[in-house]
Amino acid sequence: MNDVARGGDILTRASVVQQKNREPVRFELTEPTRVAVAAWIAKAGLSSGSYLLPSRRQDSPHLSTRQYARIVKGWVGLIGGNPQEYGTHSLRRTKATLIYRRTKNLRAVQLLLGHRKRESTVRYLGIEVDDALEMAERTEC
Repeated sequence: MNDVARGGDILTRASVVQQKNREPVRFELTEPTRVAVAAWIAKAGLSSGSYLLPSRRQDSPHLSTRQYARIVKGWVGLIGGNPQEYGTHSLRRTKATLIYRRTKNLRAVQLLLGHRKRESTVRYLGIEVDDALEMAERTEC
């Protein structure tokens, strides 16, 4: 919980370390997210050293990535989506793609995703020749 809250205040930005590459990734907590996190902390009675998403299982102190994925699939179903089409990874990728499409700032998206190499971000976003040509057409020399 200390990753997102300090002294009763919910942070506007937080950081997590990715399991895959041990790289820290910073992210924004929007106002609606901060309100929801504060409500959750109060409802769950969490304290400073607690995990934000504790597990109900005795053998794990925190929610596993697998448990989290099941919860997200349940949410997708509740709003009428197809849980087979949307999951934690597709939602992460969608946010990154939207940021890239709006800004065309590949470096910013690379940093937000925690990728070490720009080529990884290009592959991840699926930037193709059409995207490159569209950018070239909009750029005058």
